[in-house]
Amino acid sequence: MNNTRLWALNISAATLVAMPAMSAPQHYGVDQPQLAAASQQLNALIEQALATDANRQQYFAQSQAMRETAIASATLMDPKLKVGIGGLPVDSFKFDDDPMTNISIGLMQQFERGDTLSLQQKKNNLQADGSALQIAARELDVANRITKIWLELGYQQVAAGILRENQRLMIEMERFIATNYSLGKSEAQDLLNAQLQVSKLDEKLQANTQIQRRLLSQLSEWLGSDWLNTHQSLTTSNRLLWPRLNAALASQSKSSGNQHYTLLAQHPMVKMADTSIAVGQTQVELAEQAYLPQFGVEVMYGYRQANNMRGEPASDLVSAYLTMDIPLFTDNRQDKNKAAAQYQVGAAKSQKDLLLAQMNAKVNALLVDKQNLELRLARYQDTLLSQAKARTQAVERGYQNNTAQFNDVISATSDELNLILEQQRLVTDLSIVKSNLAALLNRFGYQAAAPTLRPDTQPHTQH
Repeated sequence: MNNTRLWALNISAATLVAMPAMSAPQHYGVDQPQLAAASQQLNALIEQALATDANRQQYFAQSQAMRETAIASATLMDPKLKVGIGGLPVDSFKFDDDPMTNISIGLMQQFERGDTLSLQQKKNNLQADGSALQIAARELDVANRITKIWLELGYQQVAAGILRENQRLMIEMERFIATNYSLGKSEAQDLLNAQLQVSKLDEKLQANTQIQRRLLSQLSEWLGSDWLNTHQSLTTSNRLLWPRLNAALASQSKSSGNQHYTLLAQHPMVKMADTSIAVGQTQVELAEQAYLPQFGVEVMYGYRQANNMRGEPASDLVSAYLTMDIPLFTDNRQDKNKAAAQYQVGAAKSQKDLLLAQMNAKVNALLVDKQNLELRLARYQDTLLSQAKARTQAVERGYQNNTAQFNDVISATSDELNLILEQQRLVTDLSIVKSNLAALLNRFGYQAAAPTLRPDTQPHTQH
């Protein structure tokens, strides 16, 4: 081999040797301040999305409506005014011909059975609490979905950086081979192969850009189109800090095994199930009130203009009535309503048990994924990446010594690049698993402001 060819190959080999060191991460961990800044930026984005989330406003308005209904349901029915004429003779239609003729006015008031009013108020307030818990459940759903898009976007950005670095090095290699080819020291197929690899990397970068733009567009569902217009790019990360989640998992007692019901009890969906049970129990109490009598009071005053039979002005009349319905036959109404309410309580309890079982199974499945992903990442960091790097270096030395083809160099470099991207994919998948765990265990780090009513839906009091 002459000196010119050896000099060119030495430069090419040196370039390729440098490539893995520049593109592959040397350590699994990332700078903690950098992760803290990324987590803080994500939390700010989530809080911004929640501040304008129409679904939270909907649940808040429904909750406020139920609380107003609770006050109304605890109020007695409005009294009824009764005005009429009694005993009017049809032959003269005069008010002073017959002593029985009177102009009467009265008031009627009906009272609910037992504690029906207070129990109605309690039931409506519990339903309002359920709507308020829907707000918290919505917040967790939005936070999880935004976090997963953030992490996917972070992976695409990390992958783009790796691809760009490898493309830069491959372009440099293409130039060296082109120089050698012009001197008659390299094969045409080597040059064509290098050019093909550069084009392939360019295509991968274009596809990566498309995915990033699509992910940014998905964020506009919560952040709005105006935000999308002003944020054509967003620097993200494919890993985050999870202090609250890690603390929760660390506090889990080893004796609990695969049962995570203590942690799951803090989830809004579980609290909503508890609220449904309380609503059902209140409905049972309401059904029991139907066995009590219902009272009504009526007071009437009658004004008379005629004289009595002695020729004296007839006295006005006052009447008072007490009405009471007595539930004597309860077989087909009260008993059945109470039984139905009791069945609803049983159904609500079964629904909670099912919900807890499903959520607990999801947590266990996610913990299995988390453990396996951590093991696989350790294998990549400790074994696979170092082996791929050693293989690339060996092939480069073989190409330098004319014992390997340029295709072998490309194959080794491509394999190492794929392993680097696979490792970053695993890092992203592990972060997504943690995001799903945080959603199930209610362990995100955002601080959402309380929802408010839309200005155009503020209630107005009638006077």
